[in-house]
Amino acid sequence: MTTAVQTPREVRYRDGDVMGVSFEIACRRDGTLPSPEDCAWVGAIRRIVVARLRYRGLDALQDAVSLIVSELLTNAIFHSGTTTISLTMTVQDGGLCLSVADGIPDVPPPVLKAAGADAESGRGLALVDALVKENGGGWGTSDAGAITWCRLVIPSGDQL
Repeated sequence: MTTAVQTPREVRYRDGDVMGVSFEIACRRDGTLPSPEDCAWVGAIRRIVVARLRYRGLDALQDAVSLIVSELLTNAIFHSGTTTISLTMTVQDGGLCLSVADGIPDVPPPVLKAAGADAESGRGLALVDALVKENGGGWGTSDAGAITWCRLVIPSGDQL
């Protein structure tokens, strides 16, 4: 009997696209909550993001990026009023750049604010801000709030 042992392969990252995905959600009226099916996209996309980061040799960023992606997608689903959301990730000049686009310009851009101790929401962007800063990057919005982006520095141990 033989046992196959798989040796980990070295995966080198290089500049370029890591992933891009768009998905459709139901149109909502003001004040209604998104459907469970629409909310399920967050977990599904988060798992794909982690797999793509591993495949590209960017394991060191997977925890931070999966949380950031979860928060930004959740904000787009709950607050934008859109029916199409897109996520892109690229490696560029030693950083991982990601953006979430909801395609709805002229909606007030997300604002970092302090949530009260009893608040049930409002901490997502503070988490994004902390994770981005911890990873030497920055974040913001563009296209009148239609895109929220961030850039994280790839740790030097991962730069091959």
